[in-house]
Amino acid sequence: MAWNEPGKNGNDNDPWGGGNRGGDQGPPDIDEVIKNLTKKLNGLFGGSGGGSSSGGSKMPSGGLSGGLIAGLAAVAVAVWFFMGVYIVDEAERGVVLRFGKVLDEQVQPGLHWNPPVIDEVHLVNISELNRKTYDASAMLTTDENIIDITVSVQYRIENPVDYVIAVSDPELSLDNAAESAIRHVAGSNFMEQILTSGRALVAQDVEDRLQNYMNAYQTGILISQVNVTDAQPPDAVKPAFDDVVSARENEDQLRYQAEQYSNQIIPEARGEAQRQLEQANAYMQEVIARATGDASRFDQLLTEYAKAPLVTRQRLYIESMQEVMTASSKIMIDVEGGNNMLYVPLDKILEQSGSALGGNRPQSPQEWRDLANELAPYLPGPNNTNTVNSSRLNSSGRGTRQ
Repeated sequence: MAWNEPGKNGNDNDPWGGGNRGGDQGPPDIDEVIKNLTKKLNGLFGGSGGGSSSGGSKMPSGGLSGGLIAGLAAVAVAVWFFMGVYIVDEAERGVVLRFGKVLDEQVQPGLHWNPPVIDEVHLVNISELNRKTYDASAMLTTDENIIDITVSVQYRIENPVDYVIAVSDPELSLDNAAESAIRHVAGSNFMEQILTSGRALVAQDVEDRLQNYMNAYQTGILISQVNVTDAQPPDAVKPAFDDVVSARENEDQLRYQAEQYSNQIIPEARGEAQRQLEQANAYMQEVIARATGDASRFDQLLTEYAKAPLVTRQRLYIESMQEVMTASSKIMIDVEGGNNMLYVPLDKILEQSGSALGGNRPQSPQEWRDLANELAPYLPGPNNTNTVNSSRLNSSGRGTRQ
């Protein structure tokens, strides 16, 4: 059944609510629909109906009622109000500009409202640590070499007001200042320093210079740290520089080994020197004591010599000869009826008989007598008899030596 077909009870099924329109089966009047909608809005906002539907009066096509305008205005005001509500996070600070002028330097975290369109709110994160990496290629050093450097810059926003209003694009200013600082520092250092042990110094110089630039531009940016992550020579000469770096590493290794050896040998040398000093002091004390004893003995001997010069002189002579002959390796023996001066190689004989004597040199008179008896068979005597006149031995049992 069509939507405008009459029902069983004669009612019209017009969805527009027009009632029984008689023989008119066409669509509803647009003006009537607008009039009904206007009535409902006026009733909602407390306005008048603007005419009776029975009178057949129609709404003027040239305007809207005051209630509708008031409703639209209220909706617009509500939307405008809610557009001014904003939340500042804990890590953020807000900067409010009213017609371009700073109204509130730093809005603290929380829920806030500012009239939209009139006020402009900028939220700036002051706790986040930002990072940028700059690849600076073809940098000319002070020794006229070319080098490629990669620098990492970490920064955060310290002053939100300066960050918002002082510079139109703080990030672009940071990029330009970083490249300028890197080129200036690279041009002030030697290539060897940048490639090897001078990276930390280069990074510190870049950080100081870049911070000075940011302060001069009033960007509100604080440079936290700068690191030289990579520094390489151009590809054309990179193998030669790698060899140079390897040679320097070997030099450092050898230097460390030399320092280690030095740290080991110097204490030993100092200990040896101290030991020799102690030995020298001990020897000095020994010599002094010996000299003092000899002087005292000489004084006592002089006293005895004054009492009995002849006896003392003979005793000194005998002691001196005994001391001299004891240290001699040659011996002369007076043999009766034979050669008065017979040479005996005592040192060779002592070596041969050393094993029998236990390797010890004769000390007592009896040991010398035993040695003389061993030498008797080798000495010619009277009547071709190998004998030794033991009476010619002195009291110590030794023969005459020289």
